[in-house]
Parts: sequence; structure tokens; C-alpha cells
Amino acid sequence: MSSALKIGPAEIVQELLRLSLIKNALGYFVDKVDDITKQHIEICSIPAGPFSEQERAEHLRRKFVELGLAEVEIDEEGNCLGLLRGSTDKPLMVVSAHLDTVFPPDTDFTVQRRGDRLFAPGISDDGCGLAALIAIAQCVVENELRTAGSILFVGTVGEEGEGDLRGVRYLFSRGRWADRIDTFLSFDGPGIDRITNQALGSRRYRVSLKGAGGHSWGDFGLPNPIHALGSAISKLASYPLPNKPRTTFNIGKIQGGTSINAIPSQASIDVDLRSVDDAELQRLDAYFRRAVHESVERENGRRRPGDSPLTMQLDLVGDRPIGETPANAFLVELAQESTRAVGGQAQLEQSSTDSNLPISLGIPAITIGAGGSSGCSHTLDEWYDPTNREKGLQRGLLTILGTVGVKS
Repeated sequence: MSSALKIGPAEIVQELLRLSLIKNALGYFVDKVDDITKQHIEICSIPAGPFSEQERAEHLRRKFVELGLAEVEIDEEGNCLGLLRGSTDKPLMVVSAHLDTVFPPDTDFTVQRRGDRLFAPGISDDGCGLAALIAIAQCVVENELRTAGSILFVGTVGEEGEGDLRGVRYLFSRGRWADRIDTFLSFDGPGIDRITNQALGSRRYRVSLKGAGGHSWGDFGLPNPIHALGSAISKLASYPLPNKPRTTFNIGKIQGGTSINAIPSQASIDVDLRSVDDAELQRLDAYFRRAVHESVERENGRRRPGDSPLTMQLDLVGDRPIGETPANAFLVELAQESTRAVGGQAQLEQSSTDSNLPISLGIPAITIGAGGSSGCSHTLDEWYDPTNREKGLQRGLLTILGTVGVKS
């Protein structure tokens, strides 16, 4: 099987399944289940808070070197890369998982076992994706699979929160591989059914207000930044959301004030706006910004003569593009066939992942689960159950090999 692009996705998957070397490779994930879980625990035990992924990236770099991948490096943005060369440079497929978690670096990342479940912050999002990345690379190397195209394995930084996809943005804009990447697949979270081919758009803001501050009784009448932000939140909460297209908003963080009997001198909120439709996202965005300005103006309008007004800083801290890899695209159909081959039920979904960026550039991209199951994501009680993890890895391997081709 020298070229995966001469026949359709269904035929490609069936041909792969007939090859003895592929059967052996798929069985590898069953035979190595305990080793894969050990790798999972190892990498998730390393703290990786927002903008603090260096230690975890270095761990992944060492793994890539041990596997004998080529051109292993940590790039200027902090992504960890390793190349598995095929017989040709084309197609070049990126296979990725994100290094960061939503938790600050001083969080306790110790992994605990309770029955079949593993508990730790980020154990699922995206610990299981990183475990999949390592397991897939090991499988290809140790089973001596020769690919036609090349695979660039990447652990990305900045997928979560204020990271704003900074790792994958760098990869596709200023990284040295930027103009050579043909297709993209990321592992993010658990499961064997979902295929994220649609990019959910979002805009994220931090609104910061500053004022003079003072005593709650003696200085009453001074503009209060929390009052102004409260008014803006109330306005946002009353936004007439459409039933379709699905659109959401969230106030994820509020800060400010020092005492119950003190007018605060500063306060801030972090806001997340999302929609599956670009026009609706723009409407919500405009409404929110107008609500903030009106609320600040109203609070300032109540101040006493001579009092200083509130000053405002409105920062866009995240802007994720909307887009889609069409359902009839080769990569999407191949992932669906691979899902069915391992007993899953393929479900096309829309979400916000590293795939947003390549999708917005017109590069075929999807995000899939890495097998197993999980719960309590983005909380300190996050858990992952590796039962049936092998099915997610098998699906991923079939999709990857079906894309780059196998030399039999």
C-alpha cells in the first residue's frame, strides 16, 4: 500500500486492516496498556499551568529523542516537535496534543488511583491526549511501520484559556514547518466517537476598571468599579440569546476590592463569548462592549463634583476563529471509517480546539478523542478511566496511516 490517496477512505481502512503489520500494530496498544498508563501518569504528574509548560515540554522532548525521531526541538513558542520521516516529505501530517492545563503551576498534579480511575488536574484534558501522542509514536517506531508521507508529532502550548492557541498559531505562522503542513490531527480528551471538524468561535475579554477608592460611608458617591461591572454583567445576562445558532456567554472570573466597608479602587472581569455562527458572535461581541461602555458612563455620571471618574481598559485576550473541515473532506471521512472499524459510532461535532487555527487557514484538520472516559473536566476532581483506551489509539493510528500512507 504505497499511496493512501488513490482510493477512497473506506477502501483504505479495509486495506490497512488486511495487512499483518497493521494488525500487529493495532494489537500493540492492547499489549502495552499498562505501559501507556504509566506514561500517562508520568507526564500528568509534571505541572503545566498556563504559560508554564516548559518542564512538561522538556519531558516530551526526551521521549521523542529516545524514540529516535528526527529534528526534535522545543521551538521559540515552547512547542515540542519531533519528525517521523516517511519515504517522501508529502503529505506532511501534524499529530498533536496540548501540553497545558487550566490550572495554575502551584496546583498539586499528583496522580491518584481509585479503582480503575486516575484522578489529577488535567488527567483527561489533555493528559490522555499526550499519552496518545507518545503511544502512537512508539507504536509506529517499535513496529517499524514505514510511511509514505511524514508525521510531525507536536506537543503544543497555550491551547487553554488565555493561551489563545498561541502554540498552534506559531506553528502555522512563524514556525519553520508553517508552509509545509498538509493536514492536522489533534488528540484532545477521551472517547472513540467524536470527530471535531467544526471550529467553535470565541472572543474573550478582560475588563479592568480603576478609580480613586475610599470609605464606604464617608466617600459614598465616588464611582465604584464593582458597581459598574455589576451593571455590565446584568446587561450581558439579559442578552436575548437565539435558540439557533447556539450562542453562549460566561463571566469566568471576578476580581477587586479589599474590604466590605471600602469602595474598591479597581476591579476586573474575564468574559467568554461563543457562537457557532460568526455573524451572531459579532452581534454578541458588539452588545457586550456597548454594555460595558454604557455601564461605566452611567457610574461616572453619578459622581460628585470634583471626584475622579473611573478609567477603563478593555483587552481582547482571546480570539478563536470559526470554520469547518467539510464532512465530505477526505480526512473527515477517513476518521469516520476508522471510528467504525474499532466499533465506535462516528459523531461530527463543533468545539474549540487547536484545530480551529488550521481550519481557519483552509488546512484539513480534525480533533478526536484518545479513548477511555472521563469526568469533572477543568476541576480539581478531574478523572480519567483508561478502559478501552486502546480503541481510541487504534482509531487514531488508522486515521494517521490512512492519511500519510504505508509502505508494505
